[in-house]
Amino acid sequence: MVVSPSTRTIRIGSRKSQLALVQTYWVQEELQKHFPTRQFDVETMSTQGDKILDVALAKIGDKGLFTKELEVAMLEKQVDFAVHSLKDLPTHLPDGLMLGCVTQRVDPADALVVSEKNKDKQLDTLPEGAVIGTSSLRRLAQLRHHFPHLTFKDIRGNVNTRLAKLEADEYDGIILAVAGLQRLGMSDRIHQVIPAEISLHAVGQGALGIECRTEDPEILEVLKPLEHEETRDRCYAERSFLRELEGGCQVPIGVNTKIENGILTLTGMVASLDGKRLIKDTVSGQASDAEALGIELANKVRNEGAGEILAEIFAQVRQ
Repeated sequence: MVVSPSTRTIRIGSRKSQLALVQTYWVQEELQKHFPTRQFDVETMSTQGDKILDVALAKIGDKGLFTKELEVAMLEKQVDFAVHSLKDLPTHLPDGLMLGCVTQRVDPADALVVSEKNKDKQLDTLPEGAVIGTSSLRRLAQLRHHFPHLTFKDIRGNVNTRLAKLEADEYDGIILAVAGLQRLGMSDRIHQVIPAEISLHAVGQGALGIECRTEDPEILEVLKPLEHEETRDRCYAERSFLRELEGGCQVPIGVNTKIENGILTLTGMVASLDGKRLIKDTVSGQASDAEALGIELANKVRNEGAGEILAEIFAQVRQ
């Protein structure tokens, strides 16, 4: 029996983490509203990044840590598309796969979450030596640059695991994404939203990226209602900047974007791991030229010394 496209059950791939499932079920519900007669099933799986929790992310390698297993499932047609936090999706995708949709972004900023004893403190008033947990080299480098008096310690695990470690007094504060806390209904845990002047966010942070097969026009058509053009253009510029600098998820590269009257402004940052060197610059142009703007900014910061910093980091991380 040949199943016609209109009755085909669409299978959505997702990681098993609480946040991944919240995001995936949101996509499922939105698509169900647009296509009430279609069936959307969720298939879950664990990725390498979910399984290895005792090693710093930068030491494992950054190529598809949270996406590879889902990508294999798509290529083998076990699932039709996968929902990712866009910041986790590498800028180079496997042959046969593409970024099919970018959803409307929520706040892409980083957040400080503190232990009870520090509830009257902000990043700039925490005592010398206060221990801050983060698994992100981007956050680490920028915070070291601005707050050299603080001590930084790697932290892994899902949001609840990290919060439990904070409450066990292993850390004085931890850095998490505002978007993740909001999506998990934990906005009350946000103690301080860290301004962009201190911490530029990760490429794609706050947006969902839906990855699918390139040769599946039916799925691309189904995903169209979830596409948010302004977010897409901003994220394309950010991803182009990262791709051009050959940086993966675990490199201290931060960005910030905005679009006003069709003009996209992209700010990008590259920092050394110790935070002592930080290069930041900005370009502006038509939002329709998003990817070209990312390349332009990458070349700009590379000429200002970012290439040398990144070469040193790649050498350090490989050791």
